[in-house]
Amino acid sequence: MIKVGIIGATGYVGAELLRILLNHKDVTVSAISSVSFEGEEISSIYKTFIDKTNLKCETIEDVLEKSEIIFTALPHGLSEDIASKCIDHGKICIDMGADFRLSKEENYKLWYEKDFSHPAIHKESVYGLPEFNRTKIKKAKLIANPGCYPTSIELGLMPLLKNSLIETKGIICDSKSGATGAGRGLTLSSHFAELNENFAPYKVGGHRHTPEIEETLGFMASDNVTVTFTPHLLPISRGIISTIYCTPKNQVDLEKIHDLYIEAYRDEPFVSVLPLGEVACTKNVRYSNYCHISLHLNHRKDQIIVVSAIDNMVKGAAGQAVQNMNILLGLDEKEGLNFISPSF
Repeated sequence: MIKVGIIGATGYVGAELLRILLNHKDVTVSAISSVSFEGEEISSIYKTFIDKTNLKCETIEDVLEKSEIIFTALPHGLSEDIASKCIDHGKICIDMGADFRLSKEENYKLWYEKDFSHPAIHKESVYGLPEFNRTKIKKAKLIANPGCYPTSIELGLMPLLKNSLIETKGIICDSKSGATGAGRGLTLSSHFAELNENFAPYKVGGHRHTPEIEETLGFMASDNVTVTFTPHLLPISRGIISTIYCTPKNQVDLEKIHDLYIEAYRDEPFVSVLPLGEVACTKNVRYSNYCHISLHLNHRKDQIIVVSAIDNMVKGAAGQAVQNMNILLGLDEKEGLNFISPSF
């Protein structure tokens, strides 16, 4: 059994990761940590773990000592030191925060207002979108798990960009997320009275996922890509739906585009391209590691509309991290992730 540890286990993403790993046949969770709940059993914080595990929140040092693979589920700026220690001790780090998602330090400083603490290890980091970087992930020691919004958008656009079928400027990404995307810490916008029966955009024109989206789409297109990305907060617990508007370079045959997507994702275990006429939605991917994609044209047939749906906690975070671990270790990519979304 492979020993894995979770640093930041009491946040929503950390707890979701623990839920998945406890059902993984090839690993054992050797240690977890939480600064806020050190010494407490995880089952006292999340009652869903009662009689499932007796793990207590230990120190970061305990997790590093007891584990071969370390998952970090921390706010930006807190994972670099841990990742550096992992590399120094020959251990694998899968970071679910934002510290390694951007390749250029100037972009990280602009959007996150911090310098790289350990510039050298950023060169070893691999962006962990399996459908795009699987070969590199297999050899990685440090994986940057993608953001939730970027995952939905990048999977939605990858076949079009890799085949140079759309303009790379002026792509519009209109995305909505459930409240778990804001994390476990309380904010005014996540209070029930503010969230319930409400629907609004936030961080309009300046969300920190924008540079990650543009950089990764640029790698896919082998060109500079610019997007207008606007996130919205939905009054639901989990799920992301991204509606993406892009301009084709030539006349569009939607059936051929659909065939292209089917072929592009034919061997991908967690991407499903829906039949033409159907629309992707959050309900059908909840609690699963799947991305559902549907394809559409506007009435003038001069704009392609891609709809992409994921569970922000699974494919957008913890599930994708486990998928990356499986690839890296040469395990069945689907191990621990064969969840079927509830029908209602």
